[in-house]
Amino acid sequence: MTKTEPTAEPADPKVLLSHHLKKLKLPTVLAEYEKQARQCAEAGVDHPRYLLRLVELELIERQRKMVERRVRAAKFPATKELASFDFKALPSLNKVLVTELARGEFITRRENIIALGPSGTGKTHLAIGLGLAACQRGMTVGFVTAASLVNQLTEARDEKRLLRLQSALAKFQLLIIDELGYVPLSQTGAELLFEVFSQRYERGSTLVTSNLPFEDWTSVFGSERLTGALLDRLTHHVHILEMNGDSYRLKQSKARRSA
Repeated sequence: MTKTEPTAEPADPKVLLSHHLKKLKLPTVLAEYEKQARQCAEAGVDHPRYLLRLVELELIERQRKMVERRVRAAKFPATKELASFDFKALPSLNKVLVTELARGEFITRRENIIALGPSGTGKTHLAIGLGLAACQRGMTVGFVTAASLVNQLTEARDEKRLLRLQSALAKFQLLIIDELGYVPLSQTGAELLFEVFSQRYERGSTLVTSNLPFEDWTSVFGSERLTGALLDRLTHHVHILEMNGDSYRLKQSKARRSA
């Protein structure tokens, strides 16, 4: 009689499940399946609904991480939600339009936004809020001040990597250029910035904030011809947000002094 070899013990199903879920890159299912199984058993939930719970948890977590990645990539200077914006302090601002823009359909249509108003009226807050709303809807966003962008473009040109930077800027579905008009541009800087606007024309949305009315933009770009060509592209498909009012920062400073 031949001797029978002992059969190998089956691997622990928990170990195999953990291995397979890691391979499939389902970390939330791995972390939640036991807890959800207990809760579903206690509540008498059937297997399809148990699986549905796990899949929904995985999707929610992936969505959260995706938004986090897009917010980090945008390089916002701060996190400012539209919900915290004080619309009552700025009666000139069209709240209904801002709420509509937060849905992100203007980005799908490749339209632009220009927020105009004096310093301290919340233009940057509004721009960040709209940018965050776009990130939450899965869109790619970039944030940069006009002065910083011109410096980056100039350095890239000098280091012979301008095309790479221009290509990266063109890929953003929404590019926010903050504080246009605070610093006059050199001829080279103005031309490089104009090229960014030109490359995005009808290809991507651009949001610009400025403390200057359009008729004063020539003082920034130094050329009526260049300014006219820029405004022609930027205002072709545009939503203009009038933000005329007293400075938030000045109000807060006065309130602190009074206190």
